[in-house]
This record gives sequence, C-alpha cells and structure tokens, in this order.
Amino acid sequence: MPRVFKRVLLAVLALAIAGAVAFRYSPWPGALLIRHAFTRDGRRIGEALARHVPPGITRLENQVYAAGDPDARLDVFFPDSAGLLPTIVWVHGGAWLAGSKDELTNYFRILAGRGFTVIGLEYGLAPRHRYPTPVRQVNEALAYIRANADRFHADTLRLFLGGDSGGAQIAAQVALVLTDSAFARAMGLRAGADGGLLRGLVLYCGPYDVGAVNLEGAFAGFLRTVLWSYSGRRDWPADTAFRRASVVNYVRGTFPPAFITMGNADPLAPQSRALAAALVKAGVTIDTLFYPADHPASLQHEYQFNLDLPEGRLALDRTVAFLHQRLR
Repeated sequence: MPRVFKRVLLAVLALAIAGAVAFRYSPWPGALLIRHAFTRDGRRIGEALARHVPPGITRLENQVYAAGDPDARLDVFFPDSAGLLPTIVWVHGGAWLAGSKDELTNYFRILAGRGFTVIGLEYGLAPRHRYPTPVRQVNEALAYIRANADRFHADTLRLFLGGDSGGAQIAAQVALVLTDSAFARAMGLRAGADGGLLRGLVLYCGPYDVGAVNLEGAFAGFLRTVLWSYSGRRDWPADTAFRRASVVNYVRGTFPPAFITMGNADPLAPQSRALAAALVKAGVTIDTLFYPADHPASLQHEYQFNLDLPEGRLALDRTVAFLHQRLR
C-alpha cells in the first residue's frame, strides 16, 4: 500500500473516530447538523410565502429588548398609518437550537395585513443557551413591548402570544409564567406582562411534554440531540427543573384560551392532542384544527406555513378567526 494512501486512510480513520467521540460526549455536532438543515428549510419557507405578502406593511427591525444581550432583538410589523392594534408576539420554532425571526418575516407581514401588530422575537439558541433562557428572554421582551407600546402600535390590552414548533412550547410556558404566580416563582421569574390581559395563544405544531417523546422511533436520535442541547444534560430526564418544560403537567383553569393545530403526518401530533386534552380537563377554552390520519394530504410538521396548500390557508383563516373571537 503506497505511503501516501496509508496516511490519507489513517487521517480519515482519525476523523471518523474523533467525530464518533464528539457525537457521544457533546450535543454540538448533532445540533449543528440539525441547525443547518432547519436553516435551509426556513429560507425555503420564507421565500415561498413572499407571493402572499400584502402591500403597505411597516417593519421596525432589530429593536433591542434587553441591553447587553446580543440575541435580545425583535421586529415589529403593522399596517401603514395604523393606530394601536391588537398585538401578536410570536416565538419562532427550530427545536430550540435553530431558526430565526427573519425566516418568518413574510408570515408576520401576512398576519399584520389582517389588522394586527405582529412582533417577532429572537432568543438565544441551544446548545450555547440552555433552558430556561428563552423563557426568561420572552418574558423580558413582553415588559419591553409594554414600555414601547405606542411606538410599536401595540395595544397591550389586546395581547396574544404565538409560536411554532419549539417556539410554541416557549410561548405556552411563558403563558404559564404570566397566569400562574406559583409557577412563575418556581421558575424564578416575575411576569413581564399582566396575565389577565393575555387574550389567547396560537400554538402551531409544538412539543408540550418532554417526558412523553418517543425515544425508540425513527426520530429518536434527533430528539435525544435536541433535548440534550436544550436542557444541557445528556441525562435530561433526571433534571427536575427541566420537567417544568412539560406544559401539559402544569396547566390550570387560569391558562389562556388557545388555538392549537398540527398536521396529520407530524411526528409531534400526539403532543398537540395531549395539550388540548389537558386544557379541556382544566376547563380552558380551546379551538383546534386537527386532521385525521386518513386525510388525503400528508401534512408534515409546520404545514401551516405553506399557504400554497388549502390546508395552510385554512390554518391562517382559522387563526385569524380565533384572534377576532377573543377580541369580542
């Protein structure tokens, strides 16, 4: 065997071993691979939404909601020449380790075109930023929005929280902080807004019970990496503080009304159904858009952002109808 070939083979073998060790002892390699794939998909979704964006929407970019925190930025969208409008504060998805408010810019414009102020938040991503950093950041953002309501055309007496995927979980947990003082104390947080003014939640395709994820199925490796990254512990089921991320275990009758949707082919579909059942049991008003397993279209995770599908357009219409219903 030629000497050069041996050296190349040894180098490849060393890299393979190093990679295997890295994946075993750190969530970073897997997290970065997931982030790369999610970023690609997020850009594709944003580009496809461009043709649905209405004219006449103003955007205020990268408002800093917490001094000294480079991740603490938000964008504000509202119709031109608008006064104070009912306001939706949105937490982007990405399995807590990927995604960006910028990927949903066109969706925010579309929602704003329906007569709302829409505020998209950035927050710190795992593994660098661990739970409950995003919960704390979103709570801080609400206080900042309240202090700048006039400039943002935000009617904080008509306030909604929304989120997709991991962002839906964050939004739901922040709602607990706002409406359950005992839960807020357990989190070590002081509510950044008056929970009594929170008119409702919009929750797309989220995970709401970290103890019920399927670690034996096709997505087991993905889920292990995500939960290790966000919790900061490979043995995350043993982390008692991280258990508070399971919103289904903490909802009470004070939880805000919620609109919940997911696709029939979404691996997280059981999580949305579990949250809906927990809210009904607690006496919370909900509206759901769930599709049966035999629905003609296979609706994947985050289906609602595809407005070229009739189901995506229906999800948008049902979302807006829920918002208007909660304003009456």
